[in-house]
Amino acid sequence: MRAPEPCALESERVRLEPMSGDHASALEAAASDGELWKLRITSVPGPGEAPAYVATALTGLRDGHMLPFVVRDRPSGKIIGSTRYHDIVPAIDRLEIGYTWYGKSWQRSHVNTTCKLLLLTHAFESLGARLVGWRTDNYNFASQRAIERLGARKDGVLRHHASRRDGTVRDTVMYSLAAGEWPEVKAQLQYLLAKPRTD
Repeated sequence: MRAPEPCALESERVRLEPMSGDHASALEAAASDGELWKLRITSVPGPGEAPAYVATALTGLRDGHMLPFVVRDRPSGKIIGSTRYHDIVPAIDRLEIGYTWYGKSWQRSHVNTTCKLLLLTHAFESLGARLVGWRTDNYNFASQRAIERLGARKDGVLRHHASRRDGTVRDTVMYSLAAGEWPEVKAQLQYLLAKPRTD
């Protein structure tokens, strides 16, 4: 697998741009749409926390185990959220997708499906990944449903695995998608984006 490097990934309506220090204020504004930091099951930056959030992501980029993006709505030009590759291990052709969040106005829209199509296409078809993983809080049922809708398989649960922002310790639900499963998943994601939304 080729090591991921900063690049832009885009569709007609969404653009994933390499995160930079200049994005901190826009990310804070996006997180305020729904006050997402109040959710105990996410790692969304709260008021005043975006510069440190970006700095941590850029340290991961420098150290070679993260590739962070901001999510831009192309029609409006607004930054509406963030996502990244993380736990990148080129030696075994594996990476994970996570740290994903969108302003409340953009949840349950085309955005998550579009972002995952862009990220998975790049991971499997450009970088040569053999497996893409996800992890989420055991109480983040919306995230689990979203990951399962992508066609990922549940690998299991890591108990007492990571700290939440409120100091409690979560169990982590692990998912993955193998390269051989990607063509069918890609076709499904393209179908979902093409069909009229009913919700």
